[in-house]
Parts: sequence; structure tokens; C-alpha cells
Amino acid sequence: MNIQADRTLQEAHTTLSVPEVIEAAKRFFARRNSLYAAFVDREGPTFVSLRGQGGEEVVIGATPAKDSAATLVTGSTYLFDQQVARFFTTLPPWDGVS
Repeated sequence: MNIQADRTLQEAHTTLSVPEVIEAAKRFFARRNSLYAAFVDREGPTFVSLRGQGGEEVVIGATPAKDSAATLVTGSTYLFDQQVARFFTTLPPWDGVS
């Protein structure tokens, strides 16, 4: 089993709206220690692609979750998996109640 492959795509549910998630991601990654900072490369209404040290890409996507009032947030990266996990901890969690 490849543990790194298991960490390249992470998911979370939050009470924030899709635009709020995208803005939060841009703020969070711009404020990191310079080694882990990442800045907007491309963005759209439901995603932001950021580039960091050595060209490392971080992609955050958000969409309304099916069958709930939550927003599903996905994060994908190869090297910045800890930073994506930390970003997810800053999002207000969805408690599972609609």
C-alpha cells in the first residue's frame, strides 16, 4: 500500500459556502511560512490551484454536498499534504445535521 498516494486527496465537510471556502484557502496558503506558502495560479468559482515552493501544486475544490446542507471540500497535492490537513482544521466543521 502506498501511504503517500492515500494522502494526495483529502476531503472535509464544512458549514462555509463554496465561495467562502475558496477565499479561506487563498488566505490560508498565502500566510504560511515561506517554505509552505502557495499563491494563486488558477481559480474558478469552485476551485483554486495554488503554486508553492519548487512549483508544488495544491488544488482546493468545493461543491455543495449531496443530500446535506454541507459543503464538500477536497484538497489535492503531492508534497503539501500536512498543510492541506491543517487548512481543513481551520474550516468550521459540519455537524451532520441538516
